[in-house]
This record gives sequence, C-alpha cells and structure tokens, in this order.
Amino acid sequence: MQIREIMTPNPEEIPVMESVALAAEKMKKLDVGAIPVYSEDRKNIVGMVTDRDIVTRAIAEHRNPAETSIRDIMSKDVVTCMEDTDIDEAVQTMKEKKVRRLIVTNARGETVGILSLGDISTKAPSSLEKACEVLEEISEPSRPKR
Repeated sequence: MQIREIMTPNPEEIPVMESVALAAEKMKKLDVGAIPVYSEDRKNIVGMVTDRDIVTRAIAEHRNPAETSIRDIMSKDVVTCMEDTDIDEAVQTMKEKKVRRLIVTNARGETVGILSLGDISTKAPSSLEKACEVLEEISEPSRPKR
C-alpha cells in the first residue's frame, strides 16, 4: 500500500512570517496538531509548526504569541517522502528520523499531503504494530546518563 492511499491530502499551510497566535487559531479551527510552513515567496515548505512547538518554544518561554513569528519557533528539519512511497518504508523513515509526521510530495516536489502516525494507525491496520514501535521510540524521554 502506498502512502497516497492513507495520507491527509492537501493540508492547510501557513506563511513563515505569520504569528504564533494565528497558527494556534488555525490549528484549533482545523482540529490539527501541525501545519506545514511555507517560505515568504510561497515556493517551498521551510518547516512545520506543531502544537508542541507553540507550547515549548513560545508559551513556556513567555513569548507573546501575537508578536512572535512562526519562524522563531517552528521545527525546521522537515522530513518528506514521495506519495508513491510504501507505507512500511514511510514508517521506517519516521522511526529513523524520530518524527510523527511526514510531508508528502509529488514528483514535482509540491506538497500534496501529510502522513501522520494517526493516519497509519487508523487507515493501515497491517502497519499498526510498526506505527506503535515508532511512537514508542520517539516518545521515550532523553535522560542524562548517570
């Protein structure tokens, strides 16, 4: 099965210069935990802003969400995959990169979707066990060695 069959197609995107407050409002309205962030020229995805980014990099650091740019808090290392990628390969990529979501692109490099662990667990039951392994791997807290 290919990820185009289970991904969330045509995700909403937000410009990098918008405020954290606007991103949070958009997430609430769309009922999502992440939004791809595009460059000022609207040509490239330059990051992803997640609900966790907002909490840990804005709110917890006492930044004003209305005055803080998404650019300052977003996750910049976006992991992508092609829409014709096999689900098991995508799950392996998530595990290796320790991410919960992948930006899905077409052959022209255009964003066509987002693949989340939630998509995998609800729409690809045969990959559920692997998705659980990814979640366990990336949810394990990093602790200093004693």
